[in-house]
Amino acid sequence: MEPLDRWVDRQYRHAAQAMLMSVSPLGLVKHRPGFGQTVVPKQGSVVASPVLAAYDPDPDYFFHWYRDSAVVIDALRLLFEDGSVGPGALAQLSDFVRFSIALQNLDGRALVAAPDWRTRVAPDFAKFLRPDADLASVHGESVAAETRVNPDGTLDISSWPRPQNDGPALRALTLLRWERGNRGAPELSAAIAALLTTDLAYTRKHWRDPCFDIWEEEKGLHYYTLCVAAAALEAGAGWLDEHGNAADARAAGTECAVIRRRLDTYWLEDQGYYKSRVLESGERSAKELDIAVILAALHGSGSGNTHCVRDARMHATLARLEALFDADYPINQDRPASQGVAMGRYAGDRYYSGGAYYFSTLAAAEFCFRAASDSSAAQDLVRRGDAFLETVRRFTPPSGDLSEQFDQASGLQTSARHLAWSYAAFISCIVARRAVV
Repeated sequence: MEPLDRWVDRQYRHAAQAMLMSVSPLGLVKHRPGFGQTVVPKQGSVVASPVLAAYDPDPDYFFHWYRDSAVVIDALRLLFEDGSVGPGALAQLSDFVRFSIALQNLDGRALVAAPDWRTRVAPDFAKFLRPDADLASVHGESVAAETRVNPDGTLDISSWPRPQNDGPALRALTLLRWERGNRGAPELSAAIAALLTTDLAYTRKHWRDPCFDIWEEEKGLHYYTLCVAAAALEAGAGWLDEHGNAADARAAGTECAVIRRRLDTYWLEDQGYYKSRVLESGERSAKELDIAVILAALHGSGSGNTHCVRDARMHATLARLEALFDADYPINQDRPASQGVAMGRYAGDRYYSGGAYYFSTLAAAEFCFRAASDSSAAQDLVRRGDAFLETVRRFTPPSGDLSEQFDQASGLQTSARHLAWSYAAFISCIVARRAVV
């Protein structure tokens, strides 16, 4: 078998090229005849998948998700920093910032006032449309609570779980990481500052609002959303202070501390893991043990020793997740000792195959690599991370292409093909690995 290091390097190059297919996909046109739409992407948009699918059987992911786009642009930064992509990455960042700023002008009231577009919707698709009251509520700062938009910069007219409040915080974190290197021209820095100011203000104001989780399934207050909000406000406080906005910096720091105290309450001592959510209904969720908590430690890592890879309780949560999927997924049975557990999202997942996710398994690996950087058990953590990587290799076809899932029984790829988040997760995982290997 090819040595792991050699496969990693080859797959890293492929992941970089494949992920970039989703950034400003100008050569693609998406037709949604049922909705009477022809979507021509704009520069700076990022589609979750560039595959022109329509639940045939692959899902239609030709949307600019706020969360996914932030994860992809953060991975683009990693590629730029290690020289895998050149200065053109700065132009792609600039396009992304301009596209994101332009979204702030969206106004659903205009669609309600001029409803001719509804006549172009096929009768059997009318049931999937957003009601007028929902559309009319989207204007001003509420645009930031949209889960996704069309890559042509128009509102998603389909009924979909929203609001979702992780997007502005994740975008702020991505921009703050780009800004640390001060790599852009003055015009780009000014645009980033404008978008950052808006995203930080939204996060500070709305983190207490119930919203949908990252899987867009349940409404409540979610560990992941709160964790990235705290990280954005912590990093944003420093940025605001550097830019002479001491009052907002203090307010952001204060809110960060409040969120972190709230996150402490998500620890379930009797269960031995951080729960992923507190539902708006007040009921207990069957999805409390969720890989989203591990993703929170990666996407929303801050200072201190809690709610990050240095947190012993976070390690306990990962161990509980490993045990869950080891028992539940047939592909984890009788695996070689060199391979780790193929990881999913939560118990009882029913989306497509309800199986393992590439970004979930890669998140487990990245968590181990990051934890190894300042641990006395570094070698064990690296071996554990490599075991997860071996599992990803086992279920990656020779082409190197990554979908969203691989089936829990057969291991075959399912759901969205060429998922940009899968490639971004591979990139960030390998960057973390290279830092300790």
